[in-house]
Amino acid sequence: MSAPSARIVIIKAQPIELCQLLKFSGLAATGGEAKHLISEGQVLLNGIVETQKRKKVMGGDKVTFGGETIIAQVD
Repeated sequence: MSAPSARIVIIKAQPIELCQLLKFSGLAATGGEAKHLISEGQVLLNGIVETQKRKKVMGGDKVTFGGETIIAQVD
């Protein structure tokens, strides 16, 4: 079974905090939900579990949660 393709999410400036990116991209409904998901170890940043809510995400970074992957791209 092949992995689903990643979705590009355009950000205006980098870095962006991981919790903000989850909310902005729609992977989390609220900022609070995003912080909870991250602290519970449910979010991968570039394939590695990330538990820092304010971890800085740069253009080209891949974020995975719930079987969906997004790639941050700077506009």
